Amino acid sequence: MPAIAILGGQWGDEGKGKVVDYLAQRAQAVARFGGGSNAGHTVINQHGEFRMHLVPSGIFYDHVTCIIGNGVVVAPQVLLEEIDLLSGRGVDTSRLFLSDRAHLVMPYHVLLDGLEEEARGAGALGTTRRGIGPCYVDKAARLGIRAGDLLDRGAFRKRLAFVMEQKNLLITRLYGREPLPLEGVFNEYCAYGERLRPFIRDTGLFLEAALERGEWVVLEGAQGALLDLDFGTYPYVTSSSPSIGGALTGLGVSARRLEHVLGVFKAYSTRVGEGPLPTEMEKEMGQRVREKGHEYGATTGRPRRCGWFDGVAARYASRLNGFTGLAITRLDVLDELPAIKVCGAYKAGDETMAHFPASLPLLARCQPVYEELPGWQTSLGGTRRFEDLPPRARAYIKKIEEITSCPVALVSVGPQREETILLRPLF
Repeated sequence: MPAIAILGGQWGDEGKGKVVDYLAQRAQAVARFGGGSNAGHTVINQHGEFRMHLVPSGIFYDHVTCIIGNGVVVAPQVLLEEIDLLSGRGVDTSRLFLSDRAHLVMPYHVLLDGLEEEARGAGALGTTRRGIGPCYVDKAARLGIRAGDLLDRGAFRKRLAFVMEQKNLLITRLYGREPLPLEGVFNEYCAYGERLRPFIRDTGLFLEAALERGEWVVLEGAQGALLDLDFGTYPYVTSSSPSIGGALTGLGVSARRLEHVLGVFKAYSTRVGEGPLPTEMEKEMGQRVREKGHEYGATTGRPRRCGWFDGVAARYASRLNGFTGLAITRLDVLDELPAIKVCGAYKAGDETMAHFPASLPLLARCQPVYEELPGWQTSLGGTRRFEDLPPRARAYIKKIEEITSCPVALVSVGPQREETILLRPLF
């Protein structure tokens, strides 16, 4: 069962890119299973600093094959820009493959994403306006265009004409905008198809063969469990499933292949855009942590809201995904704090709650119940063994294990690949 799923346990931005990059040293393949270019993974290595939006974080190893799975929605121009950037900086992209079943973000998706957000006014969801949601809508409505469609120009044009007739009616009659030109979109995407042709294949067959040979495959998640379309803070969620179910259906991998499910958490909480963040810090402390942790979105540059570690939400994410271990990132961001709070329960009126509610109005009324731990107030950057961490830093990790009832397998104490402490073997 040589597959390891790497999933975000919070609201995304947990540092999954670094964790995948670190673990890919021992893997033969890294496969991205969901989301689109609304996600961003920052990776720092010998080639420099990279902000990846579609290409899996294992691309920097010569021995690793990278897969963009069927569950990902792909903006071809963004993918090609990433390929060109990587190639221009000496990274081999010949081991990158795109599922022929992956749906494509089209120009009308991007346009409608912006128009729908504007129409919501004060109730806007805070999307990245990159067309991800509308693309997933079309996938469910059986109106999508898939990567494999680009390989047959005749069939592609016929399907595109049918879809664009409907989209242009929506754009012109509902929103009063000019229609998009069929020929322009067709020619643009045919050009993308020619460039992407060498990358497009049935990636499910490749992954099955690799797993059958006993090769290690890392399933790379995007966003986080609390943004899951079914189980997140609906409607302030993403349009896909960043949870374990999405990992399997987004790649066509059997659950029997899973060896580990690693939940990635920051040592604190962050969230971009609208929606609840129960443990949100007071303004001054939030700003302090934001600047120390450079908490700005890799995709949009928007400032992230910062909060204390939310053990209620973490337990929920762990139960939902069946985490076999946790990866705690950005522990070093808390280096200077004299005291650190951890939330172990919520209080709503007279009721103390240990579970994460589905009701957004109820969640909005919840007040975190904190336990305060003393900070270590020393730099962790040079530490490479858990036993060498300051006792108070070790106590903080132990508290997270206690609250979540899940062992910590990995701790990150800095942005560099080598600034990682492995507590338990994963391979």
